[in-house]
Amino acid sequence: MNKKKILIFGRTGQLGWELQRTLTPLGKVDAFGPDELDLMNLQALERLILDLKPDLILNASAYTAVDRAEEERDVAMRINAEVPGVMAAAARTVGAVLIHYSTDYVFDGKKGSAYTEADAVNPLNVYGQSKLNGEQAIGQVGGAHVILRTSWVYSVGSGGFVSKILSWARQQETMRIVTDQVGSPTWARMLAEASAAMIARSLLDGSGYFSARSGVFHLGGLGSVSRYDFTREVLRLDPNPEGQVVRRIVPALTDEFPTPARRPLVTPLDCSRFEETFGVSLPPWEHALRLAMGK
Repeated sequence: MNKKKILIFGRTGQLGWELQRTLTPLGKVDAFGPDELDLMNLQALERLILDLKPDLILNASAYTAVDRAEEERDVAMRINAEVPGVMAAAARTVGAVLIHYSTDYVFDGKKGSAYTEADAVNPLNVYGQSKLNGEQAIGQVGGAHVILRTSWVYSVGSGGFVSKILSWARQQETMRIVTDQVGSPTWARMLAEASAAMIARSLLDGSGYFSARSGVFHLGGLGSVSRYDFTREVLRLDPNPEGQVVRRIVPALTDEFPTPARRPLVTPLDCSRFEETFGVSLPPWEHALRLAMGK
């Protein structure tokens, strides 16, 4: 198996950190975060890719402040829409494969069941629109690419919904959690490991593997759950339950928490196309959460 030159963007994020750890056995990894590269500088980004000439580019970088994006539309569009287009063009120039991570927020959440790649997109907020524009920019460039839409990415470290739940449970006796938001929780480590498995298979199969399989795929935890029930499971699996002060978890509706950005309510992902194409799948979200919490 020939090892490849791998370039990762978003080094310091939940997914980027796991990708750097997971992909190291597969090749020489260069990873960049905001301290090393300002993605707002599109020329510097393009120059970096052209100079390094990687075989694989994984873009785990994103503007993820959903509410702030309503005010900072230009920044969100630059990072989430223009940057992927620049990466795709530079990747095509040097013959690299681009693997880009997108979101369930490209949907409006009104379908009522799991979304497939064939379902119509209809973002409800600037963040979702910017991520959709990024997908489209990559598609317009062409070249070998895999766009992975994922959902509710978490880690047990800092940042993300799980760490917030654990923090709230140590500060509040009563927690109000929405019951009408339903998704497919995805442990960042398993998302990175599935990406690595996909890449490892491509190394065994030789050149042209990704060119023949380019497109949009869904990749998230198997199954679906509401934020309320997910919260209850996180607290049940808390490795340090003695630190909790919470006594009541009260169900609530999204409308009770007005925010600048509208959220899609029901966005679980059907990931069967990814499994059929690459022979890789993620386990049920419950199993992944138990492993993430050390159970």
